[in-house]
Amino acid sequence: MTDVSDTQTSAEHTDSDAELPPYINREHSLLEFNRRVLAQANNESIPLLERLKYLCISSSNMDEFFEVRLASLHELQDDPGAVTQPDQQSPQTVIDSLSAVAHDIVEEQYHTLNHVLIPALRKENIRFLRRTHWDDVQKNWLSDYFKDSLQPVLSAVGLDPSHPFPKVLNKSLNFIVSLEGKDAFGRSNGLAIVPVPRSLPRIIKLPPEATDGENDFVFLSSILHANVSRLFPGMTVTGCYQFRVTRNTNLFIDEEEVDDLMSALRGELSSRQYGGAIRLEVADNCPQHMIDYLMDRFNLNEQALYKVNGPVNLHRLNTVPDMANRNDLQFPPYQQKNLISQKAQPKGALRLFTRQKNRESLFDRISKQDVLLHHPYDSFNPVVDFLREASADKDVLAIRMTLYRTGEDSAIIKALEKAAQNGKEVTAVVELRARFDEDNNILQATRLQDAGVHVVYGVVGYKTHAKMILVVRRENGRIRYYTHMGTGNYHHITTRFYSDFGLMTANQAIGRDSSKIFQQLTSLGDTKDLEALLQSPFTLKSGMIERIQREAENARQGVSARIIAKMNGLDDQDIIDALYQASQAGVQIDLIVRGICSLRPGVSGLSENIRVTSIIGRFLEHHRIYYFQNSTGKPELFCSSADWMRRNLVSRVETCFPILNQQCFQKVYTEGLAIYLEDNQGAWQLHPDGHYHLKTNNTAPPFNAQTALIENYSGN
Repeated sequence: MTDVSDTQTSAEHTDSDAELPPYINREHSLLEFNRRVLAQANNESIPLLERLKYLCISSSNMDEFFEVRLASLHELQDDPGAVTQPDQQSPQTVIDSLSAVAHDIVEEQYHTLNHVLIPALRKENIRFLRRTHWDDVQKNWLSDYFKDSLQPVLSAVGLDPSHPFPKVLNKSLNFIVSLEGKDAFGRSNGLAIVPVPRSLPRIIKLPPEATDGENDFVFLSSILHANVSRLFPGMTVTGCYQFRVTRNTNLFIDEEEVDDLMSALRGELSSRQYGGAIRLEVADNCPQHMIDYLMDRFNLNEQALYKVNGPVNLHRLNTVPDMANRNDLQFPPYQQKNLISQKAQPKGALRLFTRQKNRESLFDRISKQDVLLHHPYDSFNPVVDFLREASADKDVLAIRMTLYRTGEDSAIIKALEKAAQNGKEVTAVVELRARFDEDNNILQATRLQDAGVHVVYGVVGYKTHAKMILVVRRENGRIRYYTHMGTGNYHHITTRFYSDFGLMTANQAIGRDSSKIFQQLTSLGDTKDLEALLQSPFTLKSGMIERIQREAENARQGVSARIIAKMNGLDDQDIIDALYQASQAGVQIDLIVRGICSLRPGVSGLSENIRVTSIIGRFLEHHRIYYFQNSTGKPELFCSSADWMRRNLVSRVETCFPILNQQCFQKVYTEGLAIYLEDNQGAWQLHPDGHYHLKTNNTAPPFNAQTALIENYSGN
């Protein structure tokens, strides 16, 4: 493994680098991230059905890009003085430049589907049958399927003055149909819209009686095309073309003006599906006059038009891997550990929680030594066990917890309900505004309130994104705190494929700080003099900048200086400027940034000592880890719920916690940072021009950090 004092050569740069603007536009960086995801779909070293999943992920990412990020830029156009941050460009300038990149990515997605993945899948006898290739048996079966399963739930809308153009749901599948002849009332309509309910599958697997192939699939759109005339008896269908509109899904709530955030949010969610149109996807063979008609209906221009050769929602292909039942074409299954293996954990570290009836109390174990969990390699079960034991422990007085995303049927929610029913004082800070999880969070908040949990919704104007559990326990007549802090959500599904650290500690300074933060979130009183934790929007940003500046000063004094940071995104200008100054002072800086990065590395005179790596792999890299070498001989290492993004540091409630136990320190440093700097298989390096290239080392053997961690935790 790389030693903490090791450095790497700086990224290559040219004389023209000095002409580059100091900051990379965040939306451009986001699209670059999606290029890296899409590249996985073309990577032949990855199992074939996993490559199809990456294509689906890239499609879902693009959807979110349009309905959130591009939509936000369109909103900024209403402000004549608005500029993007941190690159200071006009919204329209950015929209124009993003359009060309987004069109290029979408074109590459469909090229990957049609010319790479479908042919490769066909070789594995996983076939997508086009209408022109159906035999008579298949035609008859699919005709019956349409009659029995599709037609009863389809509602075609013929367009006339009493049947105006229907409201089209965000990202829903629709067909525009051209017609000839008279309808039942003797009139000529000419056009109709057929909305397709979301409840219908977009991919249908043919049964054995309809095909001789084990894995033959048909697109729902093909079935509808072949049978659409049945929806218009007495008329002739002359054309049928799929389309989909992507809308602005940002919510508009003036939190200062509402009395009840939950009620206001419920009302706003119902309108999310009908926000302003941002993008129109349409079949590439659709006649221009029909495209023009649709663009006029949605008030869109040519820039917002995407002609596609295939299904308009590639994400719905994500059902194919499960239906195909070809485990040999997917990643080998990985069994999460309920114990921290001796190989994965430094010698002498605690072995975690077996389910023996007479096992030692978790509180006794945590009180002896901090326990560190590394998900998804370690199971999330110990966190649930921690809450379950607290809910039943007679000495536990109170449980407090933040909830950002939990998922449905959450064991966490059940444990909190049980604790309240057992008479514990339970407080849950539920963030209702977690994007796209608002409905579920409202449901979970209501459940908790019904069980007797004291539920608050965080702070007006500040999303509560911190990940904290605080258990207050009476031991020998004294109050003692037990705390869990994490870099990721308390979500039992995402912990299986998001990489995150979670710390269980009986450190009383961390416990007291956590108690103060919870009191702040409920009473809204001031939190002062935190002993161990950094908190946004108060001390986290300044605490990080202070440490960056300390490394810079050490470098100026000729002392070895080093910063390694891992996060999901980086766009805060003050942080970037501090890193630029540290680089110029001689600090060696490695940033491992999965997604958005507005910092421009490797520029002579600005950032030649900064390297930026992005890891794309089987698991989604989600850690937030910050390492500072510190010339005192006591390097500092923090984990956090916060990225170095302006939103995290300025407009959210976040926590950043130190790793104080030496064994946990070494584990976080090794497994969270050093191992990723050695990766030459799943790592991409950001170049000064804003583009990424696979990071290779021809002198070193192939090394993949995630694979190494899987093998390590598996005992191989």
